[in-house]
Amino acid sequence: QVQLVESGGGLVQAGGSLRLSCAASGNIFSINGMGWYRQAPGKLRELVASITTVGSTTYAESVKGRFTVSTISRENGKNTVYLQMNSLKAEDTAIYHCNAFIRFSHYWGQGTQVTVSS
Repeated sequence: QVQLVESGGGLVQAGGSLRLSCAASGNIFSINGMGWYRQAPGKLRELVASITTVGSTTYAESVKGRFTVSTISRENGKNTVYLQMNSLKAEDTAIYHCNAFIRFSHYWGQGTQVTVSS
């Protein structure tokens, strides 16, 4: 089992920046990758960015060049992954969920709200 706790969401003006953090605990040494998904009202949950334990990253086309997912770090028994979001747009407004996967099992955080005002 893996437990995920997100932080760092909030309200920001368009063009601003936010950094999201996600701390994973539990069976962290089995994690193959972590990432971020988001869900806006009335829309399906979508992948924003992910990173594997060997550093391979994936980004949604809509965030390429603006968002950066950091290398996973392991300290004090936790894996922590960050999502640096720059040049934020109103359409980035959503609940952002942290995700961790171990082979075909996925684990989710409770989500953190990001609101971008135009």
